[in-house]
Amino acid sequence: MLEQLLIFTRGGLILWTCKELGNALKGSPIDTLIRSCLLEERSGAALYNYDAPGAAYTLKWAFHNELGLVFVAVYQRILHLLYVDDLLDMLKREFSEIYDTKRTVYSDFDDVFRQLRKEAEARAEEMKKSKQANLPTNNNISKKQGQVQKSVFQGGNKKNSSGESGNDNGDGEHLKVRKKENGHANGNHLATAESFDVGVVNGKENVSSNSGAFDVNKLQKLRAKGGKKTDTVVNKITKAEPQKKITKKNRVWDDSPSEPKLDFTVPVSENGDENIAVVAAVEGESMMDRDEIVSSDSETEEEEEAEKDGKVEAKKKGWFSSMFQSIAGKANLEKVDLEPALKALKDRLMTKNVAEEIAEKLCESVAASLEGKKLASFTRISSTVQAAMEDALIRILTPRRSIDILRDVHAAKEQRKPYVVVFVGVNGVGKSTNLAKVAYWLQQHKVNVMMAACDTFRSGAVEQLRTHARRLQIPIFEKGYEKDPAIVAKEAIQEATRNGSDVVLIDTAGRMQDNEPLMRALSKLIYLNNPDLVLFVGEALVGNDAVDQLMKFNQKLADLSSSPSPQLIDGILLTKFDTIDDKVGAALSMVYVSGAPVMFVGCGQSYTDLKKLNVKSIVKTLLK
Repeated sequence: MLEQLLIFTRGGLILWTCKELGNALKGSPIDTLIRSCLLEERSGAALYNYDAPGAAYTLKWAFHNELGLVFVAVYQRILHLLYVDDLLDMLKREFSEIYDTKRTVYSDFDDVFRQLRKEAEARAEEMKKSKQANLPTNNNISKKQGQVQKSVFQGGNKKNSSGESGNDNGDGEHLKVRKKENGHANGNHLATAESFDVGVVNGKENVSSNSGAFDVNKLQKLRAKGGKKTDTVVNKITKAEPQKKITKKNRVWDDSPSEPKLDFTVPVSENGDENIAVVAAVEGESMMDRDEIVSSDSETEEEEEAEKDGKVEAKKKGWFSSMFQSIAGKANLEKVDLEPALKALKDRLMTKNVAEEIAEKLCESVAASLEGKKLASFTRISSTVQAAMEDALIRILTPRRSIDILRDVHAAKEQRKPYVVVFVGVNGVGKSTNLAKVAYWLQQHKVNVMMAACDTFRSGAVEQLRTHARRLQIPIFEKGYEKDPAIVAKEAIQEATRNGSDVVLIDTAGRMQDNEPLMRALSKLIYLNNPDLVLFVGEALVGNDAVDQLMKFNQKLADLSSSPSPQLIDGILLTKFDTIDDKVGAALSMVYVSGAPVMFVGCGQSYTDLKKLNVKSIVKTLLK
């Protein structure tokens, strides 16, 4: 039985809900569907499962894209209702005939819904009965087939025992009959023998195809030959090298001091206040406070490509047909019309380092939002699909909550407690370096910052953070190595409260997402100290790995936490963004998987090389 059924617009206005199904839903399944599925461009899925305390629901939906309507049905997951899809299609067809944009109440639709539900239930019952009616005949056939198979099998045994010749035919028939009998015992009936015969043929084809594959032994022989050839080449080169080799100047091994031009370290004076002025003068203003201008090069390139495509299409179709279709517009878009443009978009996203699974889901969601929509005049399908994908990407990458850290820091300061940020991530992504960049940016905004060296695992981690703290003249809390990082972080927060520090930046050890002991220690640190912000530091160079890292980090933090409502990753800091050129897909993959916004982007080695994510620039790069 249905729990709830309602019709609403894409703007969120509820037009009709079934009064007969006024059951009180546990939790908020429809709000969760809108927030985590429809708005996150996951509407291409067939259904959505929602778990609430004491209940488990399944939600199905249908779109009327031309009118901008959404039809949602909710029912208990334990009930496998076969008529829901059919009912949604009939509701969409009937409601679209009486829909009026100026009308907001449809109380007369209740009678229509009752009739449609009866028709859908009756149709589902007929399907059940037809399936049940076909079952006995199949059982009888299988019984007779089994008897025949047994008799043939016994006859084959007698022939083999009598010692007759004909091994080829007898063995082949015997093998087929045994496979048939096994298939009957497994419950596959008559179709098992046919499928087995086909499988034998396919098996022969597979064997023949595999025989043409590359052999590993051949590869090893080729490598050995190649190794010998390379060795001979190397020997020839080494023999010829002494004649062309340029003699190096002798090194000076005495204790003479190095030249001053090779020493790039900032001198530390006795007066510590002068050092920060030197660093600020060298580094300058942080890129976080600069407005980035989006170039319009991509727009002009897209317009040029569109003009070229338009000319080619006009030549193919002829002047009159192309002109008539552009003026009148196409009828409602179908999935077949969208497939070529969506495939091209998927390939383009994957070349920009977007994970394949995410690119496919995005294309499915865009197809669901465009199917049934009427193509406007003077527009092409490819441009319509690209515009829909651009809107979807902007929605995904735009943060759904405030990411203004400075405002949150001042709010925590009014409550007389420090604002705590924890930096987490895998090994070697640049957590400590980017922590120093964030500290430098906060320091420019007159915020008192303190660092906490909670990476007690990696050799040199404390010294690295101590160097950054000395250069920036920021206090650092450290307890050395082989200490519990959760206790070190707690003591650091207590010290910051006593000293009046506004922000505590906690550096943690790099860990792989599959390392359970280190993930358990990280979960303990977050649970014990309850930070205000958990930042995942990830590389912009990775594609599919970013999805795996974020998903497993969130999963481990949820599974290993002692809290019933564990704190997960709140934001993302992307590093090495200056090394990827136009391969910016990792940002989209990370945001799509976790729902956490990209709060910082690292784009260099100096303290100023930290900036905000420009959503429009990323989207234009992805679709360029």
